[in-house]
Amino acid sequence: MSERPSSEPRRCLIVGLGNPGKRYQRTRHNLGFLALERLAEELQGAFTSKRCNAETAVVTWGRTPVLLAKPQTYMNLSGQAVAGLMAYYRIDLTRLLVVLDDNDLPLGRLRLRPHGSAGGHKGLASIIEHLSTNEFSRLRIGIRNEEQPKELADFVLAKFSQKEWPQVDTILDASIRAIAVFIQDGIEAAMNQFNHITL
Repeated sequence: MSERPSSEPRRCLIVGLGNPGKRYQRTRHNLGFLALERLAEELQGAFTSKRCNAETAVVTWGRTPVLLAKPQTYMNLSGQAVAGLMAYYRIDLTRLLVVLDDNDLPLGRLRLRPHGSAGGHKGLASIIEHLSTNEFSRLRIGIRNEEQPKELADFVLAKFSQKEWPQVDTILDASIRAIAVFIQDGIEAAMNQFNHITL
């Protein structure tokens, strides 16, 4: 049995929410996955490991070690993977950031918060349940557009249109910058910089 890693209070855990499998690639509900994949590419990292039911990549931002994770449990059970990673790596709750899609926000808006309810997002609800707290940071990325159908499930599991992709690219780049500010300066600084812009 391998030894567990030593406690590193400065280590950050950035979790992107989504569903595994080709069927869900590049869909609205997988925006958390897309953001982390772009961040890993930016930092020359790769999701080559799997632990606690999550694909993981180890990178650094400046001098800060960062663990990127994409839960492979499907969205509604995301908390199983997050709780396992938090315990295994002994991550401080203040160093956790969850990145997810948000249908209550229009496409082009980011919203960072240090805590709060799930707001109807089942992946976030699962994390709150398994951590027994909602006192952790999250980055919500808006996905709502004017052509949204009545069935929410159909909408969030649909792929972005070709017309939307230039804006999605801009949003993903901004999300990476927001994550970087969180890693370096904390959630309040990230909120101040990104909560009031429209992309």
